[in-house]
Amino acid sequence: MTRKPEIKPVNPCFSSGPCAKHPGYKLEKLHDTPFGRSHRSKIGKAKLKKAIDKTKEILGIPEDYLVGIVPASDTGAFEMAMWNLLGERPVEVVHFESFGKTWADDIRWQLRLEKARYHAADYGHLPNLSSINFKHDLVFTWNGTTSGVRVPDGSFIPDNRKGITLCDATSAVFAMNLPWEKLDATTYSWQKVPGGEAAHGMLILSPRAVERVESYSPPWPLPKIFRLKNDGQLIKSLFEGSTINTPSMLCVEDYLGALKWAEEIGGLNELIRRSNDNLAVIEKFVENHEWAHFLTANPSIRSNTSVCLKIDLGPGQVKEMVKLLELEDAAYDIASYRDAPPGLRFWCGATVNREDLETAMLWLEWAYHQVN
Repeated sequence: MTRKPEIKPVNPCFSSGPCAKHPGYKLEKLHDTPFGRSHRSKIGKAKLKKAIDKTKEILGIPEDYLVGIVPASDTGAFEMAMWNLLGERPVEVVHFESFGKTWADDIRWQLRLEKARYHAADYGHLPNLSSINFKHDLVFTWNGTTSGVRVPDGSFIPDNRKGITLCDATSAVFAMNLPWEKLDATTYSWQKVPGGEAAHGMLILSPRAVERVESYSPPWPLPKIFRLKNDGQLIKSLFEGSTINTPSMLCVEDYLGALKWAEEIGGLNELIRRSNDNLAVIEKFVENHEWAHFLTANPSIRSNTSVCLKIDLGPGQVKEMVKLLELEDAAYDIASYRDAPPGLRFWCGATVNREDLETAMLWLEWAYHQVN
């Protein structure tokens, strides 16, 4: 029997959302939050504008792209993109996990777009990206948070495409290099890779997406929370520190703290390096344990943030492993997503320390032998 480890992770938070806070995080550092002040006040708008500017700077987003803070996390941001931008031309819909399937279902059953082609793959796989018609619009997730699969790069998207691309990048931004020139409407949420708080989303629009907003009006009614234009023109103030509804200034301060940490440790390159190093910990573990396997066998499409594993145990035994690890304060919230195949899912984004993940692997081996 494997001996019970004598050490535990300093931070056993490996949830895929909300994700672990960055190392050194303390609530006391949020003392500059303008509590009791309007988000429309000078200080409120300045905080929101700073969050936008720092985001563009760290991610290397082109100057002529617009970045806005919107309601309802990544879900709200991506729904806003779809409801404003789709319908002008046919759409290609790529999905290979739960959230991508949600966007596909909304296009099919809510927007009811008849001119839509669906490219689907099972968990652990990517559909054939070469079959996409780029005279049409494209909807896809960059990284499948519930499947551990990502698109390898943006080479499948031609520079001379006729349609626009809508990319849900919520568990990819800050962990992977994104080719912004290939992406026209990109979304993510603070509670993923940056380790921020929930309920706020980010919407990033290219000049091509802005042109679509201003030149096209969809046939369906738009709720106020989704409206991006007024009198036929994009509401530019939404990308300069104004918001559609009231944001939490505490959450804004929290996000600014995450951006400051990212900047201090070396910016995007260091965030990507940390995520890759964390993935390498699990790759080494799987290589040395014949009972553990990646949900995706192909390393070129394997996520470095939401890392999904299959375990050679029955579903009930896997659940028992998850319970044991939580009871021992060794790993929290590592069960696979409810719609995914039974297994484990470890968040490996940059806010997770490699040493904590290495320690969690010791406990994973112990838990396996406890239930097997």
